[in-house]
Amino acid sequence: MDKKRIVVTGMGAITPLGNDVSTFWDNLLAGKSGIRKVTAFDTEHYQSKIGGEVPDFNPGDWMDPKDAKRNDRYTQFAVGATRMAMADAKLDVKDLDDPVRFGCIIGSGIGGLDTIEKQTFRLFKSGPRRVSPFMIPMLISNMASGVVAIEVGAMGPNYGIVSACATSSHAIGDCLRILRAGEADVMLAGGSEATITQVCYAGFCNMKAMSTLSNDEPERASRPFDAKRDGFIMGEGAGVLVLETLEHAKARGANILCEVIGHAATCDAYHITSPDPSGRGLQACIRNALKDSGLGTDDVDYINAHGTSTLYNDKTETAAIKAVFGEKAATLNISSTKSMTGHLLGAAGGIEAIACIQTIRTGKIAPTINYENPDPDCDLNYVPNQAIEAPVKVAMSNNLGFGGHNATIIFKAFEN
Repeated sequence: MDKKRIVVTGMGAITPLGNDVSTFWDNLLAGKSGIRKVTAFDTEHYQSKIGGEVPDFNPGDWMDPKDAKRNDRYTQFAVGATRMAMADAKLDVKDLDDPVRFGCIIGSGIGGLDTIEKQTFRLFKSGPRRVSPFMIPMLISNMASGVVAIEVGAMGPNYGIVSACATSSHAIGDCLRILRAGEADVMLAGGSEATITQVCYAGFCNMKAMSTLSNDEPERASRPFDAKRDGFIMGEGAGVLVLETLEHAKARGANILCEVIGHAATCDAYHITSPDPSGRGLQACIRNALKDSGLGTDDVDYINAHGTSTLYNDKTETAAIKAVFGEKAATLNISSTKSMTGHLLGAAGGIEAIACIQTIRTGKIAPTINYENPDPDCDLNYVPNQAIEAPVKVAMSNNLGFGGHNATIIFKAFEN
């Protein structure tokens, strides 16, 4: 039985490089870094003092200001990116035959960490009666999906996904399967994260996972695959796609941006934070996604790598790509847009899916900036420092998360 064809008809992005898809994409192609000195809190006593904060975000632009105050920043980002994606898709629930056929899966790796932190401070300073009655719904990781559904009237399949940095890619994959199975006609898919907070920085710094060597040159700190990389840089934001069955998109005259043709999920079953050095889990994930898509390795034109700028991740991902693609790995165009956005954790796959779609649509590939010192363990073509033009019909996105979670999604240029 042939699989239903699933297409993308809308995109929304809230990022350190801009709060709309066009600005985000233009800045990626320009090789502009969104990493700056952190302003959310005083970083004097923190080893890492930089991050990819979202600039000029006003939640009141996207939702009622009173409702915004009752939601965590990560949920506010999700609503903003969703409304943007729906406007891009020219989608309104009032035009749908049945809102139960319209669903939403917007995940978060951590959820309302800012809420947890602020309410804990309030508890210890002023006592339990001063803790907000909205604290629990503000912090739980499914609330982005729940609030988005309330905001836009999506009554179909709805839940949150939590798989650390693979969250958004798993959300897109689950939506793909729901649509293929005929359980919905339209799905909102992606992720949101807002973890530039004191407790988050303290935890990641003490884990020795974050970059600390470029605090005085923030734009040079994120350097995936470079021999002098010293850790990831925290980012925040949201990326949301509108996915539809091809039949539904055509019936309403939607503008089709591309097709989603493959997804897979595996686990390293190795360590709570470190990837398996053999890359077996990621290799299996890539192979399974290719099998799901019906394509072979020769069909892939571009990979948006997980590429976090950490020692073990970049080395392991490179090895996995070599193992799967063989001789072709040396000529594949690969880039890590985290070199410019930082790592958005659970939202990473959402904005990186948008980068893949824009690559297919424009024939332009965003670079990996700050690639200056070749690493013998990371010796592929990472599109160093400057964007290039190249025809891209098929693009792949990889995302890996703590717990050993792996996710791969494959996008393809739409053809009737």
